[in-house]
Amino acid sequence: MQVTQTLSQGLKHEFKVVLPAGDLAAKLESQLVELRGKAQIKGFRPGKAPISYLKKIYGKGIMSEVLQEAVNEANRKIVEDNSLRVAMEPRLDFPTDQAEVEKALEAEGDFSYSVAFEVLPAIELGGFDDIAIERPIAEVSEEEVQKAISDLADRIREYEDKESAAAKGDRVTIDFTGKLDGEPFEGGTGGDVNLVLGSGSFIPGFEEQLEGAAKDEQRVVKVKFPEDYGVPTLAGRDAEFDVTVKAVAGPKELPIDDAFASKYGFESLAELTFAVRGNLEADYAKASRAKLKRSLLDALDKKYSFELPEGLVAQEFDTIWNQLEAERKRSGKSFEDENTTEEAAREEYRKIAERRVRLGLVLAEIGQGAGVTVEDKDVTDALVERVRAFPGREKQVWDYYRNNPQALAQIRAPLYEERVVDHLVAKISITDKTVTKEELLAAEEDDDLAQPAV
Repeated sequence: MQVTQTLSQGLKHEFKVVLPAGDLAAKLESQLVELRGKAQIKGFRPGKAPISYLKKIYGKGIMSEVLQEAVNEANRKIVEDNSLRVAMEPRLDFPTDQAEVEKALEAEGDFSYSVAFEVLPAIELGGFDDIAIERPIAEVSEEEVQKAISDLADRIREYEDKESAAAKGDRVTIDFTGKLDGEPFEGGTGGDVNLVLGSGSFIPGFEEQLEGAAKDEQRVVKVKFPEDYGVPTLAGRDAEFDVTVKAVAGPKELPIDDAFASKYGFESLAELTFAVRGNLEADYAKASRAKLKRSLLDALDKKYSFELPEGLVAQEFDTIWNQLEAERKRSGKSFEDENTTEEAAREEYRKIAERRVRLGLVLAEIGQGAGVTVEDKDVTDALVERVRAFPGREKQVWDYYRNNPQALAQIRAPLYEERVVDHLVAKISITDKTVTKEELLAAEEDDDLAQPAV
């Protein structure tokens, strides 16, 4: 095997490889000898078929396998001999001259090809004591706890028919037909639908227009669908609903006491209250952690600058762009609707892809240096949680992940990332900052896109 490096520029390394015909012929001969001992060839006793005859029948097929194995072995040796930390699968350029290929398949000529590797950059991590960020925190108020308990009560609250007009908090049973420009639209019809006025279950403005309605009364409710409504053909459009109120029911009293708590499996109201507060605090802690992590990632993104493997960036960009294209087709929105152009959007998401790749490489380097690991038990526990999200299909989902290493890696990767973040949190300067509930729970619009590539 002859290997000549033809390019060494930044993260790109290219080689020309020549596999001598003699070496290929020797491997082919070895394969044919092995085949002769096993093959049952009509007209020949077992193990007595001439090699020349076997070569004529099976030579090209076997040589194709020989060439594939030789190429794989050559590529592995190049990586090992040159200590390359490859970023992704190499790009191979095979000869296009059919005559040259045929000669190689007949073991009568050398086989040459080019292979291009893109390697991971060397990252000088340094220390992390120069990173200082704020961690937003919020206290769970007694009012929020009582509101959560009240919401639990509403879930099991009973109603009784009433003769008076419907008021906020009452439950109405309605039939309705939605119309656009006077014509009914798909999905806009419902019958015997129970709706608690003031619950916010329907389109904004719908429930308020039914307050004061009596049993058997008919009303025309006029609303405008939100601009971000999930059905593109309805988003932002004015609509009318012909509504018939078939029944009006008022809420029964439901004392918030130990008996109420028992309906949710608690021995006392105090236990229920404690659990509700704990759940809210856990939600706040999760939100605080998410914001802390986002600030940390932003700091790392500013701290490190290095050449990125173009292949990884292109791969990440394609993943992001394909997701956005699918969402754009689903919503029916154009670039103009989003006040941008395709060129500007591509530039924006290219930068996001670069950020994700950069952060992914930095976190991987930090984790490797710190000896961060993820135990198989942790992956199994996470997989169990994933499986529980598919009731009735548990075995199918379990088998899919267990038989698909790449899918299982998608469960392991975020666990590894969180452990690296834990490692960093102990190394940086963190100051807690008290914020409002609304500030803490406010979501970042591009939070998912800003995450590292895993």
